[in-house]
Amino acid sequence: MTRPEQHHSKSIRLQALGALVTMFVVSVFAVNSAEGQAYTVIHNFAGYDGNQPMVGLTMDRGGSLYGTTFLGGTGCAYGCGTVFKLVRNGSDWILKPLYEFAGGTDGANPDSRVIFGPDGNLYGTTTIGGQYGAGTVYKLQPPASACKSTNCLWRETILYSFTGLSDGGTPEGDLIFDSAGNLYGTTFGGAAMGECYSGCGVVYELMPSHGSWTCTILYTFTGLSDGGSPTSGVILDRSGNLYGTTSAGGSHFLGTVFELAKTGAGWTENVLHSFQGAGDGENPESGLVFDPAGNLYGLTIAGGGHNNGTAFELQTSSGSWNYSGLFNFGLQSGQPISTPILDSAGNLYGTAYSGGRDGVGAIFKLTPAAGSWNYSSLHDFVITDGARPQGNVILDAQGNVYGTALGGGASGDGVVFEITP
Repeated sequence: MTRPEQHHSKSIRLQALGALVTMFVVSVFAVNSAEGQAYTVIHNFAGYDGNQPMVGLTMDRGGSLYGTTFLGGTGCAYGCGTVFKLVRNGSDWILKPLYEFAGGTDGANPDSRVIFGPDGNLYGTTTIGGQYGAGTVYKLQPPASACKSTNCLWRETILYSFTGLSDGGTPEGDLIFDSAGNLYGTTFGGAAMGECYSGCGVVYELMPSHGSWTCTILYTFTGLSDGGSPTSGVILDRSGNLYGTTSAGGSHFLGTVFELAKTGAGWTENVLHSFQGAGDGENPESGLVFDPAGNLYGLTIAGGGHNNGTAFELQTSSGSWNYSGLFNFGLQSGQPISTPILDSAGNLYGTAYSGGRDGVGAIFKLTPAAGSWNYSSLHDFVITDGARPQGNVILDAQGNVYGTALGGGASGDGVVFEITP
């Protein structure tokens, strides 16, 4: 059997940032609005405070925003990434650095969001670094005593360092907690080589025990019909089963949607859908979201009628899953990478990496209407206000939308934005 090429577009996306430098000088700043929306950059990264926010944000109960940057900071020679907090101050926002990765055993280059644990601390992953250089799972705690400085860094604890071998390596997707306080996640590579050049990745569980964490591998991908190379995390249903996507593998080697079902003391993988390419999409890099009825929604970065990606739904019925294509993205709307979110009305929101008027990305909304879905752009990026978004967006109670773009902005190092109704 011929080994298929392992799919991973991160390097392609990062290379594209170089082109933005030359485009930057000829772009004219403009704020476009759709449906009465107003777009505002609430922070421009400048390298020393972070560079290339690859993923989206997390919001606390007070409305403050938390995120990571893949590069930047002062923690190593070229900036190994940061964790930050944005606090509203009247009509402005103030960025407070929480941690700067040093690139050694503490990890480097985070490509996942930080999430809050049951203890109120932040949890996340780094793609490299750690004891073996293959990435980490970390916890950040605020200073034990009251801080009198405006910039008080948090304390990091490494929960697990990946070896890049049977336990996987290069974790990229978001973490998730279950009700018992256990953590679940995926790695893009490592483990058995299978049909992938650097390993096809795993799904893992971290269980706390007496102050330490034990890693258990729930499933190892082979890159064949079971899928391979997951770039997003997993989500849980009410029964404790896990669901996610793989960017490679499947019956057509174009990615899958999978379920890991609890079976006694173990886990069984079920492939819910194998992508076929032009007909239904290919290479999903985003994760999944449930609707109240238990149906799954997701996005693919390629395939579909215009080869610019698709939005899809998997409906559950009597233990089976039925695939439906919702929308084919085109040149003006294409290449969604982020995990979508659903609002209370059933609308889908996400980011497109290469869509928009200038082809450097857009924030979109998909609205169900009479058996079809209508696309509307909440904002088309123009480089000076951000470019190449690939993280998820979040909504607050007032319907404001928040997110990141990994490039563009005043210094070309990425932005955090707000879209208000």
